[in-house]
This record gives sequence, structure tokens and C-alpha cells, in this order.
Amino acid sequence: MSSPKKQAKSALDYLKSHTVVVADTGDFESMREFKPTDATTNPSLILQAANIDKYGALIDQAVDFGAAVEGSIDDKVSATMDKVAVLFGCEILKIIPGRVSTEVDARLSFDRDGMVEKAKEFIRLYKLAGIDKERILIKLSSTWEGIEAGRILESEYGIHCNLTLMFGIAQAIACAEAGITLISPFVGRILDWYVANTDKKSYAPEEDPGVVSVTQIYNYYKKFHYKTVVMGASFRNTGEVKALTGCDLLTISPKLLAELDNDKEQLKPNLDAKSAKNSDIEKINMDEKTFRWMMNDSQMANDKLSEGIRKFAVDSVKLEKILKQKILAKQTVSKNGTCPC
Repeated sequence: MSSPKKQAKSALDYLKSHTVVVADTGDFESMREFKPTDATTNPSLILQAANIDKYGALIDQAVDFGAAVEGSIDDKVSATMDKVAVLFGCEILKIIPGRVSTEVDARLSFDRDGMVEKAKEFIRLYKLAGIDKERILIKLSSTWEGIEAGRILESEYGIHCNLTLMFGIAQAIACAEAGITLISPFVGRILDWYVANTDKKSYAPEEDPGVVSVTQIYNYYKKFHYKTVVMGASFRNTGEVKALTGCDLLTISPKLLAELDNDKEQLKPNLDAKSAKNSDIEKINMDEKTFRWMMNDSQMANDKLSEGIRKFAVDSVKLEKILKQKILAKQTVSKNGTCPC
């Protein structure tokens, strides 16, 4: 009897042998299917999930928690928002072996102390759920204030951070100097900006501006022996993903994970720590003045950071409205003893 034919490895399999693959989704079924090591969410992904019936029980659990909090309706909504994020994180951690990233409200992006307090609240809620802080990454916007919040959380509280909405080397260097655990430089959103603002409308993967940016950051980190790890994010196509094979981590949407799983191309690392250490890169002395000038000097980074914060904030407001309606409806039922519908 002949032995069963061995199934050919997919591009996703090859990628996983060189890079830690992270699921960029709030959908649990996608995580079960593609078996990533880590997972990351954001307000937009949780908003999408909140509108799906199969996640209704989690939303209801969060609403019950928030409705019981003493204080104004705004206090209850805020507590419910925090609980939603943590409940999704807890469910994700039942599926993946690694860490989940939980994002601080983008509306706090310029409030260092506010971000620190919100991060501590997330960790408190996770602890109540029996989750150790070592399995959590707190996502913060890569503003100067966000990076400083990350510095405080990492050095004073041992809370690991993931700095997101990153579009350039200035943000990356500031994060490394602050001792941040992980950064999420965006690829696809950088490409979007160049397509919208220059005459060139298409790029080969290795020339893609987002790929070039992440490669520059990776090489800088490895050249100067920073402990901060790089997780490329926000991909528009599998070509971008393949071009960054060898990066520490890549966070990828279910759609692109499926494409990679059906692709049989044998991937080899394009990013390599040894080569980076031998590269000719000059060190930049980073402080707040240098950071703000470099950000101001890059229209793309400045535009995309501001836009990203605004878009995440809009989705947070939408989610708040949904949760507020549910809390008020629950209070009406409790008061009248009947359904208001």
C-alpha cells in the first residue's frame, strides 16, 4: 500500500518558518483556521465584530458589567468599552498560544497620563479574568505622548506595549529609545498615500514605499541592537507580505492569510538580522525636538498619523453609541420590568 501523498507546503507555511504570523482580525473563526501565534485588534475591528450576531453574548456580558458600575451614563459606557475590549482579548487568548494586543482609545493619543491609566485599567480587568499581563500588549498611538506613555508603562509597571499608527523612522527610533516591546509600522496605508499624492500608481513589492519603510526600520533596529521587535501591519496585497518575509512579526488580515494559504510559492527571507548589522546606517540621536521636526518634515507620516487617529476615534464613537443604547435599554427593562420594544 502506498503512503498518502504529502501535501505541498503553502506560502503561509514558508512565511511562518521565517516570521511570526499574527492575525489582524477580531474574528475568532479566522484565528482557528489560520492558527496564528498572536492576534491584534483595534476599535474598527471590534466595531465590525459588535455588529455580528455570533458575538452578541460578549457584548451583552460587557453591557451587564458596565450597567452595574456606579456613576453617570458616560461612566457606564466607558467601563463597558473597556470590558468589551478585554472580553474579546480573553476569547482570543483561548485560541492563540501567544499574546493579544488591546488598543487604548485613539482619543487619548495626545494624553500621556490618560493612556497610562487606561492601560493599567485593561491590565486590571485582564487580571480579574485570570489573564497574566505577559500575554497582553497594550496598543498605543505613535505620537510623542503615546511613546512616552509606553516608556512609563514598560519601565515602571512592566506592562508591554505595541506602538501602532507608525509611518516612519522617527517614530520607530523614539519607540526603541523608550524601550517599547513591539512596534507596528504600517505598510498599506503608506502605499495609499503615495498612490493618492504622487504620479506613480503602482509599485513592485520590493519598491513599495511601505515595504521600503518597514525594511529601513528593521535594518536600523538590528544594526543598533535594539530589543524592540518589528511587526509589519496594514497590508494591501500578498506581494507586500512576501517582500517582508523575515521580519520579526507580520500581522495579516484573514483575506490575505487565505491567499497565502492557497499560494505554493517557496518564500525565503528578504529581511535578515545579520545583513542588517553589516549595513551602512548612521545613528540618529532622538529627542522630542528631533522627533517633532522629522514628523513635520514627512508629509506622509504626518498626514497618515492624523488620519489614523481620526478614523479610529470615529469608530470608537460608533461603538460607544451602540453600547449606550444597550445600557439604556437594560436600565429601562430593570425599571419597568418589561421589554421596551
